[in-house]
Amino acid sequence: MYIIVSFLLSLIFGLASYPLILDFCQRKGFYDIPNERKVHPQPIPRLGGIIFVPNMLIAFSIIMLVMNPYLGNRTMQICFWSFSFLIGLVVIYFTGILDDLIGLNARLKFCAQITAAMFIPLGGLCRIDTLHGFCGINEISFWPSVILTIFVMVFVMNAINMIDGIDGLCASLSFMALGGFLFSFWQEGLDLYCTLIAGIMGVLIAFFYYNVFGCADKNRKIFMGDSGSLTLGFILSFLFVKYASFNPLVAPVHINRLLIPFTLLIVPILDTVRIIIVRIRHHLPLFKADKNHIHHKLMRAGLTQHQTVVTIIGISLVYTIINNELCRFWGIHYILLLDIVLYVLLQCVIDLKVKHRGESIVVIQ
Repeated sequence: MYIIVSFLLSLIFGLASYPLILDFCQRKGFYDIPNERKVHPQPIPRLGGIIFVPNMLIAFSIIMLVMNPYLGNRTMQICFWSFSFLIGLVVIYFTGILDDLIGLNARLKFCAQITAAMFIPLGGLCRIDTLHGFCGINEISFWPSVILTIFVMVFVMNAINMIDGIDGLCASLSFMALGGFLFSFWQEGLDLYCTLIAGIMGVLIAFFYYNVFGCADKNRKIFMGDSGSLTLGFILSFLFVKYASFNPLVAPVHINRLLIPFTLLIVPILDTVRIIIVRIRHHLPLFKADKNHIHHKLMRAGLTQHQTVVTIIGISLVYTIINNELCRFWGIHYILLLDIVLYVLLQCVIDLKVKHRGESIVVIQ
């Protein structure tokens, strides 16, 4: 019940808030202006992510204040360490808002991501302190685990931020990943995390409606901006770390505690790795945005925006099914190798289609 209520509260608040935000953006002129890198033909308001954190926290607070006394043995409690998550979330949230309003350079945002990520392991909330036997590595000492945790969180934040290139894509992939994490934490009885996740999932539905089905001519279409994509990236990266960390009270050490979060975020992760390789190979700046992401390539291959979103969602679902089935028989090393091979083959097929249409496989700007 608390999960459903949190979801519905956030959804209702989101549907009620977006018309107000759209009108505000129109009055102040806060638009995402089209350029050679963008796929939209007209200016669109870009503050869709500004209500992600408030909605999630409002829904969560209502659950804690109203429903907590009626949960019986499943009472939720907030520990002091949880404030390290809140501080990191606030840092990345306001970084995204500033970028949407005045624009921040990539290096400054990168430093903000590192700062936000540091609060999670150094605040004592969680860290990747074991690889559960991956590559023969089990327990990791404190400082190496802190560095690894920060690296993973910053990488996931950038992966989510970079996948936000066309209508509905980042929201869809994030919603699917959040749903997977919600189910995983629910199985372990971690009600606090389930409530927070449900809160962010509710507002994502409201955003998706205005982002995908909203009419730009009537000022009812909006982008999430960095305030949204960075916030989602931080939350998903935290959930990745939390699920992968060792917690003997809820689950034993098991390699699937790495495989499951990786699978939930597999498309953004693999696409970011490919983009880094492409930029290094063609001597392009690592922090400069381009049009070489999987959604850009699929559109150069002839798909529309909506067809591209559906295709990428399908790819993510196929990976989820394959990894979920193979984990019963194969080790993570073989599954990871298969995932990479399948992704390389997919890219080869897309490249052939792009070439056939006379388009460039790699766009150098």
